[in-house]
Amino acid sequence: MFESKIEDRTAVVGILGLGYVGLPLASAFVDAGFPVLGFDTDPAKVEAIARGESYLRHLGVDFVARMNATGRFHATDDFARLGEPDAVLICVPTPLGKHQEPDLSYVEGSTRQVAATLRRGQLVVLESTTYPGTTRDLMGPILEATGLKAGIDFLLAFSPEREDPGRQGVTTSSIPKLVGGTCARSGRLARDLYAAAIRSVHLVSSAEVAEAAKVLENTFRAINIALVNELKVVLDAMGIDVWEVIEAAATKPFGFMKFTPGPGLGGHCIPIDPFYLTWIARRHGRTTRFIELAGEINTEMPRFVVQKTMLALNQQGKALKGARILVLGLSYKPDIDDVRESPAIAIIEQLEALGAVVDYSDPHVPRGHKMREHDIADWVSVPLTKQELATRDAVIVATDHKAFDWDLVAKHARLVVDSRNALASRMAGDPRYFKA
Repeated sequence: MFESKIEDRTAVVGILGLGYVGLPLASAFVDAGFPVLGFDTDPAKVEAIARGESYLRHLGVDFVARMNATGRFHATDDFARLGEPDAVLICVPTPLGKHQEPDLSYVEGSTRQVAATLRRGQLVVLESTTYPGTTRDLMGPILEATGLKAGIDFLLAFSPEREDPGRQGVTTSSIPKLVGGTCARSGRLARDLYAAAIRSVHLVSSAEVAEAAKVLENTFRAINIALVNELKVVLDAMGIDVWEVIEAAATKPFGFMKFTPGPGLGGHCIPIDPFYLTWIARRHGRTTRFIELAGEINTEMPRFVVQKTMLALNQQGKALKGARILVLGLSYKPDIDDVRESPAIAIIEQLEALGAVVDYSDPHVPRGHKMREHDIADWVSVPLTKQELATRDAVIVATDHKAFDWDLVAKHARLVVDSRNALASRMAGDPRYFKA
Protein backbone atom coordinates (compact mmCIF):
# COMPACT_ATOMS: atom_id res chain seq x y z
CA MET A 1 0.00 0.00 0.00
CA PHE A 2 1.14 3.51 -0.84
CA GLU A 3 0.33 4.69 2.70
CA SER A 4 2.69 2.18 4.30
CA LYS A 5 5.44 3.06 1.83
CA ILE A 6 5.17 6.69 2.90
CA GLU A 7 5.35 5.73 6.57
CA ASP A 8 8.45 3.57 6.20
CA ARG A 9 10.11 5.90 3.62
CA THR A 10 10.28 3.23 0.90
CA ALA A 11 8.05 5.09 -1.57
CA VAL A 12 10.17 6.02 -4.59
CA VAL A 13 9.66 9.70 -5.46
CA GLY A 14 10.14 10.71 -9.07
CA ILE A 15 10.90 14.36 -9.86
CA LEU A 16 10.28 15.30 -13.49
CA GLY A 17 12.33 18.40 -14.24
CA LEU A 18 15.52 19.14 -12.29
CA GLY A 19 15.66 22.91 -12.37
CA TYR A 20 15.02 25.70 -9.88
CA VAL A 21 11.99 23.84 -8.48
CA GLY A 22 12.73 20.17 -9.04
CA LEU A 23 16.24 20.02 -7.65
CA PRO A 24 15.44 21.60 -4.24
CA LEU A 25 12.31 19.42 -4.05
CA ALA A 26 14.41 16.32 -4.68
CA SER A 27 16.72 17.39 -1.87
CA ALA A 28 13.79 17.76 0.55
CA PHE A 29 12.67 14.18 -0.08
CA VAL A 30 16.23 12.82 0.03
CA ASP A 31 16.76 14.56 3.37
CA ALA A 32 13.52 12.97 4.62
CA GLY A 33 14.89 9.52 3.83
CA PHE A 34 13.10 8.73 0.57
CA PRO A 35 14.72 7.24 -2.53
CA VAL A 36 14.44 9.83 -5.30
CA LEU A 37 14.71 9.35 -9.05
CA GLY A 38 15.12 12.60 -10.97
CA PHE A 39 14.24 13.00 -14.64
CA ASP A 40 15.45 15.67 -17.05
CA THR A 41 15.54 16.01 -20.83
CA ASP A 42 19.00 17.61 -20.73
CA PRO A 43 21.71 14.90 -20.79
CA ALA A 44 24.36 17.46 -19.81
CA LYS A 45 22.41 18.29 -16.66
CA VAL A 46 22.08 14.61 -15.79
CA GLU A 47 25.81 14.10 -16.33
CA ALA A 48 26.61 17.11 -14.14
CA ILE A 49 24.48 15.63 -11.36
CA ALA A 50 26.31 12.31 -11.68
CA ARG A 51 29.57 14.21 -11.18
CA GLY A 52 28.14 15.94 -8.13
CA GLU A 53 28.17 19.38 -9.75
CA SER A 54 25.69 21.99 -8.52
CA TYR A 55 24.59 23.96 -11.58
CA LEU A 56 22.27 26.17 -9.51
CA ARG A 57 24.82 28.24 -7.64
CA HIS A 58 22.44 29.77 -5.10
CA LEU A 59 21.90 26.28 -3.65
CA GLY A 60 25.59 25.92 -2.76
CA VAL A 61 28.55 24.24 -4.42
CA ASP A 62 28.07 20.96 -2.54
CA PHE A 63 24.28 20.75 -2.87
CA VAL A 64 24.19 17.94 -5.44
CA ALA A 65 27.21 16.14 -4.00
CA ARG A 66 25.46 15.90 -0.62
CA MET A 67 22.42 14.31 -2.24
CA ASN A 68 24.58 11.86 -4.19
CA ALA A 69 26.45 10.90 -1.03
CA THR A 70 23.26 9.56 0.55
CA GLY A 71 22.95 6.93 -2.13
CA ARG A 72 19.22 7.71 -2.35
CA PHE A 73 19.33 10.09 -5.30
CA HIS A 74 19.82 9.27 -8.96
CA ALA A 75 19.17 11.31 -12.09
CA THR A 76 18.35 9.99 -15.54
CA ASP A 77 17.18 11.15 -18.97
CA ASP A 78 15.56 7.75 -19.61
CA PHE A 79 11.84 8.50 -19.38
CA ALA A 80 11.00 4.83 -19.88
CA ARG A 81 11.81 4.56 -16.15
CA LEU A 82 8.85 6.78 -15.15
CA GLY A 83 7.00 3.64 -14.17
CA GLU A 84 9.45 2.99 -11.33
CA PRO A 85 8.47 5.81 -8.92
CA ASP A 86 5.44 5.46 -6.66
CA ALA A 87 4.88 9.20 -7.01
CA VAL A 88 5.78 11.43 -9.97
CA LEU A 89 6.04 15.15 -9.21
CA ILE A 90 6.07 17.28 -12.37
CA CYS A 91 8.17 20.47 -12.18
CA VAL A 92 8.39 21.84 -15.72
CA PRO A 93 8.16 25.39 -17.14
CA THR A 94 4.83 27.04 -17.91
CA PRO A 95 5.85 30.03 -20.06
CA LEU A 96 3.73 32.38 -22.15
CA GLY A 97 3.23 32.24 -25.90
CA LYS A 98 3.75 35.10 -28.32
CA HIS A 99 0.38 36.62 -27.48
CA GLN A 100 0.62 36.28 -23.69
CA GLU A 101 -1.38 33.05 -23.77
CA PRO A 102 -0.46 30.04 -21.59
CA ASP A 103 2.03 27.65 -23.14
CA LEU A 104 1.32 24.29 -21.54
CA SER A 105 3.35 22.28 -24.03
CA TYR A 106 5.84 21.24 -21.33
CA VAL A 107 3.06 20.10 -19.00
CA GLU A 108 1.26 18.26 -21.77
CA GLY A 109 4.46 16.62 -23.02
CA SER A 110 5.47 15.55 -19.52
CA THR A 111 1.99 14.14 -18.86
CA ARG A 112 2.18 12.07 -22.03
CA GLN A 113 5.55 10.73 -20.90
CA VAL A 114 4.06 9.75 -17.55
CA ALA A 115 1.05 8.18 -19.29
CA ALA A 116 3.35 5.97 -21.35
CA THR A 117 4.40 4.06 -18.20
CA LEU A 118 1.48 4.86 -15.85
CA ARG A 119 0.66 1.99 -13.52
CA ARG A 120 -1.98 1.30 -10.91
CA GLY A 121 -1.41 2.97 -7.57
CA GLN A 122 0.86 5.75 -8.85
CA LEU A 123 0.45 9.30 -7.60
CA VAL A 124 0.93 12.06 -10.17
CA VAL A 125 1.30 15.64 -8.92
CA LEU A 126 1.72 18.81 -10.97
CA GLU A 127 3.84 21.53 -9.31
CA SER A 128 4.07 23.93 -12.26
CA THR A 129 2.09 27.15 -11.89
CA THR A 130 -0.95 27.23 -14.15
CA TYR A 131 -4.58 28.30 -14.43
CA PRO A 132 -7.33 26.57 -12.44
CA GLY A 133 -8.52 23.40 -14.15
CA THR A 134 -5.26 22.33 -15.76
CA THR A 135 -4.65 19.28 -13.57
CA ARG A 136 -8.15 17.90 -13.96
CA ASP A 137 -9.04 19.00 -17.49
CA LEU A 138 -5.70 18.77 -19.32
CA MET A 139 -3.72 16.13 -17.47
CA GLY A 140 -6.65 13.94 -16.42
CA PRO A 141 -7.82 12.95 -19.93
CA ILE A 142 -4.28 12.26 -21.13
CA LEU A 143 -3.62 9.93 -18.20
CA GLU A 144 -7.05 8.30 -18.40
CA ALA A 145 -6.54 7.55 -22.11
CA THR A 146 -4.44 4.64 -20.80
CA GLY A 147 -7.63 3.00 -19.54
CA LEU A 148 -6.80 3.76 -15.91
CA LYS A 149 -9.15 6.03 -13.96
CA ALA A 150 -8.09 8.94 -11.75
CA GLY A 151 -9.03 8.44 -8.12
CA ILE A 152 -9.58 4.72 -8.67
CA ASP A 153 -6.54 3.29 -10.44
CA PHE A 154 -4.13 6.20 -9.96
CA LEU A 155 -4.04 9.43 -7.96
CA LEU A 156 -3.87 12.95 -9.39
CA ALA A 157 -3.21 16.19 -7.51
CA PHE A 158 -1.76 19.70 -7.72
CA SER A 159 0.75 21.18 -5.28
CA PRO A 160 2.24 24.52 -6.37
CA GLU A 161 5.93 25.23 -6.00
CA ARG A 162 6.81 28.15 -3.76
CA GLU A 163 10.52 28.51 -4.40
CA ASP A 164 12.17 31.92 -4.02
CA PRO A 165 15.79 31.55 -5.21
CA GLY A 166 18.27 33.38 -3.04
CA ARG A 167 15.96 33.98 -0.08
CA GLN A 168 17.93 33.40 3.10
CA GLY A 169 16.67 31.38 6.05
CA VAL A 170 14.13 29.28 4.16
CA THR A 171 14.32 25.95 2.36
CA THR A 172 11.86 23.87 0.39
CA SER A 173 11.13 21.82 3.49
CA SER A 174 10.38 24.90 5.60
CA ILE A 175 8.00 26.67 3.18
CA PRO A 176 4.35 25.70 3.84
CA LYS A 177 2.95 23.53 1.05
CA LEU A 178 -0.50 23.64 -0.52
CA VAL A 179 -2.04 20.42 -1.83
CA GLY A 180 -5.30 19.84 -3.66
CA GLY A 181 -6.46 16.61 -5.29
CA THR A 182 -8.82 15.89 -8.16
CA CYS A 183 -10.60 13.69 -5.62
CA ALA A 184 -10.53 13.43 -1.83
CA ARG A 185 -8.28 10.36 -1.77
CA SER A 186 -5.77 11.89 -4.20
CA GLY A 187 -5.56 15.02 -2.07
CA ARG A 188 -5.20 13.11 1.17
CA LEU A 189 -2.42 10.82 -0.06
CA ALA A 190 -0.57 13.67 -1.78
CA ARG A 191 -0.75 15.57 1.52
CA ASP A 192 0.61 12.54 3.40
CA LEU A 193 3.54 12.23 0.99
CA TYR A 194 4.51 15.91 1.20
CA ALA A 195 4.00 15.97 4.96
CA ALA A 196 6.75 13.37 5.28
CA ALA A 197 9.26 15.86 3.81
CA ILE A 198 7.72 19.32 4.27
CA ARG A 199 7.26 20.88 7.71
CA SER A 200 3.76 22.28 7.09
CA VAL A 201 1.24 21.04 4.52
CA HIS A 202 -2.19 22.59 3.98
CA LEU A 203 -4.78 20.43 2.21
CA VAL A 204 -7.45 22.34 0.26
CA SER A 205 -10.70 21.00 -1.15
CA SER A 206 -9.61 20.59 -4.77
CA ALA A 207 -6.81 20.89 -7.28
CA GLU A 208 -8.56 23.98 -8.66
CA VAL A 209 -8.36 25.77 -5.31
CA ALA A 210 -4.62 25.05 -5.06
CA GLU A 211 -4.08 26.20 -8.66
CA ALA A 212 -6.00 29.42 -8.06
CA ALA A 213 -4.18 30.10 -4.78
CA LYS A 214 -0.80 29.93 -6.49
CA VAL A 215 -1.85 32.28 -9.26
CA LEU A 216 -3.29 34.64 -6.65
CA GLU A 217 0.02 34.71 -4.72
CA ASN A 218 1.99 35.91 -7.71
CA THR A 219 -0.75 38.19 -9.05
CA PHE A 220 -0.85 39.92 -5.67
CA ARG A 221 2.86 40.62 -5.92
CA ALA A 222 2.72 41.70 -9.56
CA ILE A 223 -0.06 44.24 -8.92
CA ASN A 224 1.60 45.72 -5.84
CA ILE A 225 4.97 45.97 -7.57
CA ALA A 226 3.23 47.66 -10.50
CA LEU A 227 1.69 50.14 -8.06
CA VAL A 228 5.07 51.24 -6.66
CA ASN A 229 6.61 51.21 -10.14
CA GLU A 230 3.88 53.55 -11.35
CA LEU A 231 4.37 55.75 -8.29
CA LYS A 232 8.09 55.84 -9.01
CA VAL A 233 7.44 57.34 -12.45
CA VAL A 234 4.83 59.79 -11.14
CA LEU A 235 6.81 60.93 -8.10
CA ASP A 236 9.99 61.23 -10.17
CA ALA A 237 8.18 63.76 -12.36
CA MET A 238 7.24 65.64 -9.17
CA GLY A 239 10.78 65.61 -7.82
CA ILE A 240 9.83 63.33 -4.91
CA ASP A 241 11.94 60.35 -3.89
CA VAL A 242 9.71 57.25 -4.06
CA TRP A 243 12.08 55.30 -1.82
CA GLU A 244 11.74 57.83 0.99
CA VAL A 245 7.97 57.80 0.52
CA ILE A 246 7.83 54.02 0.82
CA GLU A 247 9.99 54.02 3.97
CA ALA A 248 7.73 56.67 5.47
CA ALA A 249 4.58 54.68 4.70
CA ALA A 250 6.18 51.52 6.10
CA THR A 251 6.33 53.06 9.57
CA LYS A 252 2.61 52.30 9.84
CA PRO A 253 2.35 48.97 11.71
CA PHE A 254 -0.91 47.91 10.05
CA GLY A 255 -2.75 48.27 6.77
CA PHE A 256 0.40 48.69 4.67
CA MET A 257 2.76 46.14 3.16
CA LYS A 258 6.09 47.34 1.81
CA PHE A 259 6.88 46.69 -1.85
CA THR A 260 9.80 48.29 -3.65
CA PRO A 261 10.10 49.46 -7.27
CA GLY A 262 12.74 48.36 -9.74
CA PRO A 263 13.68 48.20 -13.42
CA GLY A 264 10.89 45.71 -14.16
CA LEU A 265 9.82 42.22 -13.21
CA GLY A 266 11.94 39.10 -13.55
CA GLY A 267 11.97 35.42 -12.73
CA HIS A 268 9.70 32.70 -14.00
CA CYS A 269 6.71 33.49 -11.76
CA ILE A 270 5.61 37.09 -11.25
CA PRO A 271 5.95 38.36 -14.86
CA ILE A 272 4.14 35.28 -16.24
CA ASP A 273 1.67 33.72 -13.83
CA PRO A 274 -0.90 36.56 -13.68
CA PHE A 275 -1.51 36.16 -17.40
CA TYR A 276 -2.61 32.57 -16.79
CA LEU A 277 -5.44 33.97 -14.67
CA THR A 278 -6.20 36.64 -17.29
CA TRP A 279 -6.45 33.98 -20.00
CA ILE A 280 -8.77 31.65 -18.12
CA ALA A 281 -10.92 34.61 -17.03
CA ARG A 282 -11.53 35.49 -20.67
CA ARG A 283 -12.54 31.90 -21.30
CA HIS A 284 -15.25 32.48 -18.70
CA GLY A 285 -16.35 35.79 -20.21
CA ARG A 286 -14.64 38.01 -17.61
CA THR A 287 -11.89 40.63 -17.83
CA THR A 288 -9.06 41.24 -15.37
CA ARG A 289 -8.30 44.93 -15.79
CA PHE A 290 -6.09 45.26 -12.71
CA ILE A 291 -3.90 42.36 -13.81
CA GLU A 292 -3.55 43.55 -17.39
CA LEU A 293 -2.75 47.11 -16.30
CA ALA A 294 -0.12 45.82 -13.86
CA GLY A 295 1.45 43.82 -16.66
CA GLU A 296 1.63 46.88 -18.90
CA ILE A 297 3.23 49.02 -16.17
CA ASN A 298 5.84 46.44 -15.21
CA THR A 299 6.70 45.69 -18.83
CA GLU A 300 7.39 49.38 -19.46
CA MET A 301 9.89 49.81 -16.61
CA PRO A 302 13.02 48.85 -18.60
CA ARG A 303 12.08 51.58 -21.08
CA PHE A 304 11.84 54.06 -18.18
CA VAL A 305 15.39 53.14 -17.11
CA VAL A 306 16.64 53.63 -20.66
CA GLN A 307 14.94 57.03 -20.88
CA LYS A 308 16.44 58.12 -17.56
CA THR A 309 19.86 57.04 -18.85
CA MET A 310 19.38 59.09 -21.99
CA LEU A 311 18.40 62.17 -19.97
CA ALA A 312 21.31 61.70 -17.55
CA LEU A 313 23.76 61.48 -20.46
CA ASN A 314 22.22 64.58 -22.03
CA GLN A 315 22.89 66.52 -18.85
CA GLN A 316 26.52 65.50 -19.19
CA GLY A 317 26.56 66.67 -22.79
CA LYS A 318 26.67 63.15 -24.22
CA ALA A 319 24.43 61.30 -26.64
CA LEU A 320 23.13 57.80 -25.96
CA LYS A 321 24.20 56.69 -29.42
CA GLY A 322 27.81 55.58 -29.18
CA ALA A 323 27.86 55.86 -25.36
CA ARG A 324 29.78 53.14 -23.54
CA ILE A 325 27.52 51.77 -20.82
CA LEU A 326 28.06 49.17 -18.12
CA VAL A 327 25.02 47.43 -16.62
CA LEU A 328 25.55 46.10 -13.11
CA GLY A 329 23.70 42.83 -12.63
CA LEU A 330 22.18 40.49 -15.20
CA SER A 331 20.14 38.25 -12.88
CA TYR A 332 16.60 39.31 -12.10
CA LYS A 333 17.15 39.64 -8.33
CA PRO A 334 20.13 40.05 -5.98
CA ASP A 335 22.68 37.38 -5.13
CA ILE A 336 21.53 34.61 -7.49
CA ASP A 337 22.41 33.46 -11.01
CA ASP A 338 18.86 33.28 -12.38
CA VAL A 339 18.36 35.45 -15.49
CA ARG A 340 14.90 34.21 -16.48
CA GLU A 341 12.76 37.16 -17.64
CA SER A 342 15.39 39.53 -16.22
CA PRO A 343 14.65 43.21 -16.93
CA ALA A 344 18.41 43.75 -17.27
CA ILE A 345 18.30 41.86 -20.56
CA ALA A 346 15.54 44.11 -21.88
CA ILE A 347 17.47 47.19 -20.78
CA ILE A 348 20.63 46.04 -22.58
CA GLU A 349 18.75 45.13 -25.76
CA GLN A 350 16.93 48.49 -25.83
CA LEU A 351 20.16 50.42 -25.24
CA GLU A 352 21.91 48.55 -28.04
CA ALA A 353 18.96 49.16 -30.37
CA LEU A 354 19.49 52.90 -29.75
CA GLY A 355 23.17 52.67 -30.63
CA ALA A 356 24.84 52.36 -27.24
CA VAL A 357 27.80 50.06 -26.65
CA VAL A 358 26.80 47.94 -23.67
CA ASP A 359 28.47 45.36 -21.43
CA TYR A 360 27.37 43.87 -18.15
CA SER A 361 29.10 42.89 -14.94
CA ASP A 362 27.68 40.15 -12.73
CA PRO A 363 29.78 37.89 -10.49
CA HIS A 364 26.91 35.38 -10.34
CA VAL A 365 26.47 35.17 -14.12
CA PRO A 366 29.91 34.93 -15.72
CA ARG A 367 28.37 34.34 -19.14
CA GLY A 368 24.94 34.17 -20.73
CA HIS A 369 23.17 31.26 -22.36
CA LYS A 370 20.43 30.62 -24.87
CA MET A 371 16.91 31.01 -23.50
CA ARG A 372 13.43 30.67 -24.97
CA GLU A 373 13.07 34.37 -25.82
CA HIS A 374 16.68 35.58 -25.84
CA ASP A 375 19.94 34.20 -27.13
CA ILE A 376 22.64 35.73 -24.93
CA ALA A 377 25.12 32.87 -25.23
CA ASP A 378 27.86 35.25 -26.39
CA TRP A 379 27.41 37.70 -23.50
CA VAL A 380 30.32 37.67 -21.07
CA SER A 381 30.58 39.50 -17.76
CA VAL A 382 33.34 42.08 -17.47
CA PRO A 383 35.21 42.63 -14.19
CA LEU A 384 34.13 45.54 -12.03
CA THR A 385 37.37 47.49 -11.67
CA LYS A 386 38.49 51.09 -11.39
CA GLN A 387 39.86 50.88 -14.92
CA GLU A 388 36.61 49.44 -16.31
CA LEU A 389 34.53 52.14 -14.66
CA ALA A 390 36.82 54.83 -16.02
CA THR A 391 36.08 53.77 -19.60
CA ARG A 392 32.28 53.96 -19.25
CA ASP A 393 30.12 56.96 -19.95
CA ALA A 394 27.42 55.60 -17.65
CA VAL A 395 26.81 52.76 -15.18
CA ILE A 396 23.28 51.41 -14.74
CA VAL A 397 22.42 49.55 -11.54
CA ALA A 398 19.99 46.83 -12.61
CA THR A 399 20.57 44.35 -9.78
CA ASP A 400 21.93 45.20 -6.34
CA HIS A 401 24.20 42.24 -5.62
CA LYS A 402 25.96 42.25 -2.25
CA ALA A 403 29.11 41.13 -4.05
CA PHE A 404 29.48 44.45 -5.88
CA ASP A 405 31.99 46.93 -4.48
CA TRP A 406 29.60 49.86 -4.17
CA ASP A 407 32.25 52.17 -2.75
CA LEU A 408 34.33 51.55 -5.88
CA VAL A 409 31.37 52.39 -8.10
CA ALA A 410 30.53 55.53 -6.14
CA LYS A 411 34.12 56.76 -6.32
CA HIS A 412 35.03 56.02 -9.93
CA ALA A 413 31.87 55.92 -12.06
CA ARG A 414 31.46 58.95 -14.32
CA LEU A 415 27.67 58.68 -14.19
CA VAL A 416 25.33 56.33 -12.27
CA VAL A 417 21.70 55.55 -13.11
CA ASP A 418 20.37 53.60 -10.14
CA SER A 419 17.13 51.60 -10.50
CA ARG A 420 17.53 49.83 -7.14
CA ASN A 421 18.38 52.66 -4.72
CA ALA A 422 21.66 50.82 -4.12
CA LEU A 423 23.89 53.90 -4.01
CA ALA A 424 21.55 56.45 -2.46
CA SER A 425 23.38 56.56 0.86
CA ARG A 426 26.76 56.96 -0.84
CA MET A 427 25.92 59.34 -3.67
CA ALA A 428 22.94 61.43 -2.56
CA GLY A 429 23.41 64.96 -3.89
CA ASP A 430 26.24 63.93 -6.18
CA PRO A 431 25.69 65.43 -9.70
CA ARG A 432 26.85 62.13 -11.18
CA TYR A 433 23.98 60.25 -9.52
CA PHE A 434 20.49 59.72 -10.99
CA LYS A 435 17.70 57.50 -9.73
CA ALA A 436 15.64 55.52 -12.20
